[in-house]
Amino acid sequence: MPRAIRITAGDVEVRAELNDTETARMIGDALPIEGTANTWGDEIYFEIPVPCGPENPRAVVEMGDLAYWPPGTAFCIFFGPTPASSGNEIRPASAVNLVGKVQGDATVLKSVRSGAPVKIEAL
Repeated sequence: MPRAIRITAGDVEVRAELNDTETARMIGDALPIEGTANTWGDEIYFEIPVPCGPENPRAVVEMGDLAYWPPGTAFCIFFGPTPASSGNEIRPASAVNLVGKVQGDATVLKSVRSGAPVKIEAL
């Protein structure tokens, strides 16, 4: 069953849903989680205290996808191409576990800069 969350990054707030994967459940159980935003193209990522291995990893994601990057124990929010992308695809640095989706317009996150505080909390 999807789990509603709020993500606040700098001055931007979006609502999202965590999916029903094991990785998403582990993240949901650890909420609230706070961190500091790093940006990489149109991606925000930050380390979280949830160690998970690969779970059906994906090399290409979609606009608004939320993911977990196992090599960096990082939560990722995708809202456009990254430096690894070709054309309009959205490609993480390496394969990620999909854990959810932003509800609404994910491109509002383009204004978030590296160093901004980020918080994920249950609704």
